Amino acid sequence: MLKKIVIANRGEIALRILRACKELKIKTVAVHSIADRDLKHVLLADETVCIGPTTSAESYLNIPAIISAAEITAAKAIHPGYGFLSENADFAEKVERSGFIFIGPKPETIRLMGDKVSAIEAMKKAGVPCVPGSDGPLGKDIKTNKKIANRIGYPVIIKASGGGGGRAMRVVRNESDLEKVITLTRSEAKAAFNNSMVYMEKFLENPRHIEIQVLADIQGNVIYLAERDCSMQRRHQKVVEEAPAPGIKGEMRKKICERCAKTCLDIDYRGAGTFEFLYENGEFYFIEMNTRIQVEHPVTEMITGVDLIKEQLRIASGLPLSLKQKDVKIHGHAIECRINAEDTNTFLPSPGKITRLHIPGGFGIRWESHIYAGYTVPPYYDSMIGKLITYGETRRIAILRMKNALSELIIDGIKTNIELQQKIIEDSNFFKGGTNIHYLGKKLGLQE
Repeated sequence: MLKKIVIANRGEIALRILRACKELKIKTVAVHSIADRDLKHVLLADETVCIGPTTSAESYLNIPAIISAAEITAAKAIHPGYGFLSENADFAEKVERSGFIFIGPKPETIRLMGDKVSAIEAMKKAGVPCVPGSDGPLGKDIKTNKKIANRIGYPVIIKASGGGGGRAMRVVRNESDLEKVITLTRSEAKAAFNNSMVYMEKFLENPRHIEIQVLADIQGNVIYLAERDCSMQRRHQKVVEEAPAPGIKGEMRKKICERCAKTCLDIDYRGAGTFEFLYENGEFYFIEMNTRIQVEHPVTEMITGVDLIKEQLRIASGLPLSLKQKDVKIHGHAIECRINAEDTNTFLPSPGKITRLHIPGGFGIRWESHIYAGYTVPPYYDSMIGKLITYGETRRIAILRMKNALSELIIDGIKTNIELQQKIIEDSNFFKGGTNIHYLGKKLGLQE
C-alpha cells in the first residue's frame, strides 16, 4: 500500500480522500490555496503545503506547484479528486514523468476519453450504443453541416469536443439557427476549454441520465457497480442523484454493465470511471466517460458496500481489486442531494461565514462536507458545500429519510439550496421515479 499521497483538491472530496487514507494508514499531504488554509482536511492532514493565491489558476490548477509539493514532502502519489486537474491528461503525464503515481487512468486513456469525438469513436468500436451524430468534428462549411443536421433530424445539439460540466452545448431546432449556434458554441468552447472543436448529435427530447460505475485494476480485473440515475438536473448540472435507477430491470442492467466492463478491457482502463448514457424508450446512448471519481459516488457505495476511494488507492498501489464481480451485491436504495451555497431563487452563489450548523442524523443518514460553524465559504470556487445522502431498504424509505434529513439540516449565515431540494423530494413525479433530464428545468421555468 502507498505510504504517503498528496491530495490535490479541496472541499468535501479532499476530506473524503483523507478519511480513506487514515483507514489505510496512508500519510496525507494537503495542498491548498491561501484562501483555504482553514479547510477541515487541511487542519487534519499530516502535512500541508500552500501552493498559491486564491485563484484556481494560481493554485489548484498550478501543475508545477502541486508536483513540487509532492517532491518536498516525499509523497509517492497524487490523488486529483474530481474537477480541477482530475481529467487533465497533461497533468497525469507530468506527474508520472516526475516519478510519482497518478491515482487515476493512464494519460493516454484520459486523453482518449477527454475528447468527446475520439471517445465516441472508441465506444462504437467497442459496440457501445451511441447517440446518432456527426461521427466526427464539424467543419466550417455550413452546407455540409446542414446536410449532417438533416440526416440526423432536428432538433440537434451542438457540443464542445473537449467539454464537460454542461458547458458549451446548445440545442438547434431549425435550420435557420444552425450556423449562428455553431459559431456561438465554438466561441464558448474555445473560452472554456481552449478547444474550439464541436460536434453534432441528435437531441433526445425526453431522456434520462443513467451512468455506470466501473473499477479496473492493473491485473486485468474489471467490475461494475450497477447504475445511478442523475436525471434531476438544472442547466445540465446534476442536483439529485440516486442508485439504483428506477425502472431499470435486472437483465437490462446486466447487459449494458457487462458491455461497459468489456470496453474497459478494450481500452486498457485503470482506476475508477463512469460511463454516462442518455436513456430513452428502453435504449441506452453513450454520451461520455468520466475518468475520475464522481461527485455522486456515495450512492453507489451505500447500495454495494464498496468503498470506491479505497479501491482507487489499492489500484494505484498496484494491488488487485478487493472483490470480484460475483461479490458485488445490490441492497436497498440511496439518494444524494447536493447542498450548494446559493440563492434558491436566483441560483447566484452565496459566500460568507457559517454562523450555525446542525447536521441531521439517524439510521441511513450520511453527510459529506468540509464545512463547520465559523467556517467562511470563499467566493472563488464551486458553490457546492456538502452532500446529504440517505439509504433505505426501499426507494420509498430512502425518500422519506431524505425528507426528514433536509428538514433537520440547518446552515445559517449564508443562503443555500435546501429549500429547492425539499421541493424536489416532495415532488409527486420524482416520487414516482423516472423523470427526464429536462423535468427540473421546466418545473423551475428555466430555458434549458
